Amino acid sequence: MISDKTMSFRVERDKNIKAKEILKEVYEALTEKGYNPINQIVGYILSGDPTYITSHNNARNLIRMIERDELLEKMVKNYIGLEE
Repeated sequence: MISDKTMSFRVERDKNIKAKEILKEVYEALTEKGYNPINQIVGYILSGDPTYITSHNNARNLIRMIERDELLEKMVKNYIGLEE
């Protein structure tokens, strides 16, 4: 049966939530291993070298799921209050 109701599709919000969840998981993994998570994440964003991120709890693979420029863009938008 075909419905005539219009479906809504929201990608951007889901991508924001996914990026935020991934960043939190990476942060927690780095903390658990005794690293300074902010320094390590910044090092990764600036260099692109995934070895700044621990492989503990699959954090290195998770962070690679987000493009670095996309991550930086989201962080700047969040910092200046343009994103939830």
